[in-house]
Amino acid sequence: MSRTPVITGIGVIAPTGVGTEAYWEATRDGACAIGPITRYDPRSYPLTVGGQLPDFDVTRHIEQRWVVQTDRFTHIAMAAAHMALGDAALDPAALPPYSMGVVTASCAGGVEFGQREIQDLWTEGPGAVGPYQSIAWFYAASTGQISIRHGLKGPCGVLVTDEAGGLDAIAHAGREIRRGRTAMLAGGAEAPYAPFSLACQYGHGLLSREDDASRAYLPFTAGAGGFVPAEGGALLVVEEETEARERNAKPRAVIAGHAATFTGGFRPDRSAEGLARAAASALEEAGRSAGDVDVIFADALGTPVADDAEAAAIHRLLGPRAGSVPVAVPKAGTGRAYAGSAAIDTACAVLSMERGLIPPAPNLTDPAHRLDVVHGAARPADLDTVLILARGLYGGNSALVLTRP
Repeated sequence: MSRTPVITGIGVIAPTGVGTEAYWEATRDGACAIGPITRYDPRSYPLTVGGQLPDFDVTRHIEQRWVVQTDRFTHIAMAAAHMALGDAALDPAALPPYSMGVVTASCAGGVEFGQREIQDLWTEGPGAVGPYQSIAWFYAASTGQISIRHGLKGPCGVLVTDEAGGLDAIAHAGREIRRGRTAMLAGGAEAPYAPFSLACQYGHGLLSREDDASRAYLPFTAGAGGFVPAEGGALLVVEEETEARERNAKPRAVIAGHAATFTGGFRPDRSAEGLARAAASALEEAGRSAGDVDVIFADALGTPVADDAEAAAIHRLLGPRAGSVPVAVPKAGTGRAYAGSAAIDTACAVLSMERGLIPPAPNLTDPAHRLDVVHGAARPADLDTVLILARGLYGGNSALVLTRP
């Protein structure tokens, strides 16, 4: 008997809003939250603007004992997981033991916590390094702390595949449901604003150097000159459709298909073929064709070469329809939160299907590449098949297909 994985709960923490409804309302209205970096003094660094969370008081979402043990990226993941469980009205304690797990994705890990502890080491000596440094920096910290907090003894894991990881984690959760698990939490979260972490990224040349926040991240336009990083993420509750309905939960979207490819090394220009192949394979798994796609949520790396490659992938996939299928780029209002961004895009895709609206990309006035990038205002649309794309900076490509239940 086939088992259909569906999304029943959503928790979003993004620069445009803490909480799913706050995020959706701002995104629907084309709000932009990119602004001057304040989490550290950026004046000595090339990057001065980014997407930061507004008034994120972690103690409103998780207990203080978890706060002191963990980095900000884990705070975001734990808070989003708590929101998602509440949204799904699911109490893990009411489920059979070992029937629910969690899988998250992260690219940066606990960089703020790690930088603070290393600074203490060099200025005060080893006695100043706290006992939680050994776990707080680690990519799997969010998965571990979420599983401990909620008593999740089922399959747990972490994916470190950069932005593609957010989609890969959600797809992994869907496969666990097909294998017989009752429920999964899945998504990604990032908090990359530590000077050391960002300094490591300047070498790849993809970060925007534009001081004007309204021009710093303009994917698919002639003004594209790199991306700005963001903090934030999303966690989703994934269940089996029939079982969800039996407990009176509302299936909000079907995780219908997924595929991943690797096009090797730091060469975004090579991603066109791999991204197109991932998308075609995901559609095949979903039992859909390219002609069924109603909207694409783009990766939108924001450099001319990378945008050219993604546009080429979309044209290769859709053929003559490429110029008429809407392309959504909501992350233009937040910046790229790496693995968290793909998870946020997935949450946005579910909300778009439910509300019948495709959100606009803020600050984009003249999209190029013969693509129908939604900008200016939200666009009403009847959405049944949604394709979400994501790429890692070092060659990973991922595509996820959601369909209406």
